[in-house]
Amino acid sequence: MSTTGEISETPTSSSASDTQPVTRRSNWRRVRTLQGIAYALPTFVFVAILFVLPLGLVFQMSASSWKLLQGNKGLNLPTNFTAISGNSLFWPAVVFTVEYTVVVTVLLIGLGLGLALLVQSSGRWVSGLRTSFLLPGAVGLATASLLFWGFYSPTIGPISPPLMQLGLIHDPIQFFLTTWGALLSTVFLIVWKYAGFYMLILLVGLQQISPELMEAASIDGASRWQAFRFVTLPLLRPSLALALILCITGSLLAFDQFYILTKGAPSNTTVTLVQLIYREAFQRQNLGTAAAISVIVLAVLLILNAIQFRGLRVGRAS
Repeated sequence: MSTTGEISETPTSSSASDTQPVTRRSNWRRVRTLQGIAYALPTFVFVAILFVLPLGLVFQMSASSWKLLQGNKGLNLPTNFTAISGNSLFWPAVVFTVEYTVVVTVLLIGLGLGLALLVQSSGRWVSGLRTSFLLPGAVGLATASLLFWGFYSPTIGPISPPLMQLGLIHDPIQFFLTTWGALLSTVFLIVWKYAGFYMLILLVGLQQISPELMEAASIDGASRWQAFRFVTLPLLRPSLALALILCITGSLLAFDQFYILTKGAPSNTTVTLVQLIYREAFQRQNLGTAAAISVIVLAVLLILNAIQFRGLRVGRAS
């Protein structure tokens, strides 16, 4: 009996010892999972409250007759979207926003790339140049817009009064008298503020290119332009795609600079899509139409960003 008892106890103790590490691993994984959930929970709550819920409310507004002070008056799903094309400011706002986006994107990417090439190599004054190019980015957009509003002012600005005192001009320069004057004046503000930021993005991409590749191109007889075109630009494609995503998205959502500088002048020809949304929501108090325009802008941005992210992945793969 004793022998039988000893034999029967041996596998029992062995199985108990084998299950202890498994139990410990299971408990450890459970603890790690709970820790991960605890770390992610604040971000999840933040995103849910400040992004998911407002986005759902926008979709609800776009499908409803929703007035600012009167609330939801019921469902009218096609009306808000079909009425957009009849808005006299919608298509001019689309055209102007696209024009502004094209001009800003070309100038910012081109100037940012030029500045990145300028400060790419190490030198005595390079760090100072990098800092000076980046300093305007530290100024808030609203503050910079107010600063340039004073700069362009015909009475207190530093341009018209000195020129009039010197007798070079007889009347103050009106920067916002024409559509292109207002556009280029605003573009100058944006380029001044953000050129250093895009320089930084492209500079990081340039510094990731191996110097041996440029040396090999030089040994093969390639000129500087050929090395830049066939070596630098293809390897810089991911950084260029990222810069394009940020630049196009920010330009299509332009609001502060035009609201402060032009307010739509002259004759509502500098109204952007976001300004139009603001007018529909808070001046005409039609939240339904404003939300419908917002949904359209969101859909366009998603399509454009998907195309650009595809380009970014292709650039990384190559």
